[in-house]
Amino acid sequence: MAQKPFDTLRALAIASQAIGLMLIITFETALGDNARLWQGITLALMIAAALWIALLRLYRRNKRRKRQLARQQEDE
Repeated sequence: MAQKPFDTLRALAIASQAIGLMLIITFETALGDNARLWQGITLALMIAAALWIALLRLYRRNKRRKRQLARQQEDE
């Protein structure tokens, strides 16, 4: 089976990390030393998003493997 040319989850992961980094820099610029709490919250959300996307990728991969295995068993 050919790989999809566009991986939606990968694009989502890259976008979420880019937005998080922009927010962290914006907080530092706008709030100065008072930005630490918001930067920490943003970082925690970035990590949570990355973990969620990794779990979705794992779920999709396992689902695809099960379908392929079922097709192979039907062919036999």
